[in-house]
Amino acid sequence: MLPSLFLSHGSPMLALTRTPAHDFLRELGRRLRPTAAVVVSAHWESRELQVSTSEQPETIHDFGGFPRELFERHYPAPGDPVLAGRLAHELGAAPVERGLDHGAWVPLSLMFPEADVPVVSLSLPRGRANAELAALGERLGSLRDDDVLVIGSGSLTHDLRSMAPLEAPTPAWVDEFTDWVHERLIAGDREALLDWQHAPQALANHPTPEHFLPLLVAMGAGGRAERLHHSVEYGALAMDAYAFA
Repeated sequence: MLPSLFLSHGSPMLALTRTPAHDFLRELGRRLRPTAAVVVSAHWESRELQVSTSEQPETIHDFGGFPRELFERHYPAPGDPVLAGRLAHELGAAPVERGLDHGAWVPLSLMFPEADVPVVSLSLPRGRANAELAALGERLGSLRDDDVLVIGSGSLTHDLRSMAPLEAPTPAWVDEFTDWVHERLIAGDREALLDWQHAPQALANHPTPEHFLPLLVAMGAGGRAERLHHSVEYGALAMDAYAFA
C-alpha cells in the first residue's frame, strides 16, 4: 500500500533549479509506481469541494515574473475521469474541467517526468475546519488500497514577504515552527496539529493558511508520519516532505 504524501512545492522555479528539494523529488518518484495520483493543492481553493474530470488537464502557469523557460514548460499527464467520477460520487464533490496548477505539476513533473501517471485534482475547500480537512483525508485514504497516491501539496512555511536569495540563512522563527511541526507529527499528536495556528511562530510562517492545510489532508489519509526530506529555500520556504504510511 502506498503512503499518502505531503509535499512542499516552494517556488515554481523548483522545476528548473537543482536544489536538494528538486533532487529529492526526482529520487522519490523513482521509488513509487502509483496507478494514479490525487492532488490537493494550495493553489486550487473553492467554496465547495470540487474535482477535475479533465481527460487531458492543461498546464496552468499561475504565476508571473519568472523566466520564459518556466512558462514554456508543460506537463502532459492524462487525467482519470473514472477516478474523478468516483470521487465526485463518494465525496459529494462537484465535477469541473480544470488543469494542473503549479502546486500539482511542478512536483509531479520532477517525480514522474514521463507524465505517465494519471492525475486528478481535488480542490481545497475554503473555510473548512482543520478537523474537517483531516476527515476529508480519511475518506481519501481508501484510495491507497488501489495504489492511488494521495498528495497534499503546499509548503511547510510560506511567508513570501520574507523571501531572500535562494541559499540565504534560515531565520530562527522558521526553524522554530518546522521543528514544532516535525515533533508533533512524529509523536502522532493529532490534537496539537489540528490546532496548528497556535504553534510557535505559526502566523509568522503562514500569514494565510492555504499552504499548510494540505498537510492535514495528507495526514488524515495515512497513518504514522515519516519525514522524507528537510531543506529551506529562499530563507523562508521550508521544503519538508512527509509520508503517512
